[in-house]
Amino acid sequence: MELAGIRKHVFICNGSSCLKKGGHEVARAIRSAIRKHGFSESIHTTLTRCNGRCEDGCTVIAYPDGFWYKNVTPERGEELILHLKRGEPLHSNLAYTYNGKQFVAVESGVLRETAVAAETDDAPMKDHKRE
Repeated sequence: MELAGIRKHVFICNGSSCLKKGGHEVARAIRSAIRKHGFSESIHTTLTRCNGRCEDGCTVIAYPDGFWYKNVTPERGEELILHLKRGEPLHSNLAYTYNGKQFVAVESGVLRETAVAAETDDAPMKDHKRE
């Protein structure tokens, strides 16, 4: 797969919890919508293993936007792709968004500002290497 020209990368969770919540069907719906609308040259998809948000399954992540989506269903797949193509999040399923410094939780389409001071400072993150 040539990635030159790709503008969006969509990661679709296919960990065990997300699979139980329709992960395969979500992936098929998203990929079908990409083909249907002729977006194959600008949107690439990757199936992943667990992304650590099992309670939010099926989880879909879009980069470079930094949008994390929760409870994505096959019925929402096409709508999600159309929103991404326009550069807009699908607010109804948005769980987290990246604000340029950190991920921020979203509840009912509204950003939740609950960051801890240590998480919002401009200090570089420490590299926790195994010794």
